[in-house]
Amino acid sequence: MASKEMYDYLSTGITLNSTVVLNVKPTHIVTEYGEFRDEIHIADDGSEERVLLGTSTPIFYSSLYWSNQDTTDIGTVYDIYFNPSYGAGRTKSFMWDHPTDGHTYITRFESVLSRSIMNPEIHSIPSCKLRVLGRINDT
Repeated sequence: MASKEMYDYLSTGITLNSTVVLNVKPTHIVTEYGEFRDEIHIADDGSEERVLLGTSTPIFYSSLYWSNQDTTDIGTVYDIYFNPSYGAGRTKSFMWDHPTDGHTYITRFESVLSRSIMNPEIHSIPSCKLRVLGRINDT
């Protein structure tokens, strides 16, 4: 079977709230995971009913980690999260350049953002979860 990516399963018809691009490469391997909105009902007799809720488009998430980075890179991530014109926390969508598959996705922050300050020049973001909403067409 051919290699597949999130890109292959996502739509381009997603509304983008901000044109800012998160392009700070994480220091750790990106974790991708996906799911469908589905329900499994198990009856007393052990029989099952499985129901797909909504569309058949999967929901993808990515976890990113930045360790021991200079304040400029961490500041970029911090600004996209806290700037009301960009991510506005977990409310607005923005573009994200995936560091390994070469595609640009439409994402939104899914988790709160924390920053560790090692010293005035070195900061880290120990965990950042993005919800991948759609993709930007490759041209």
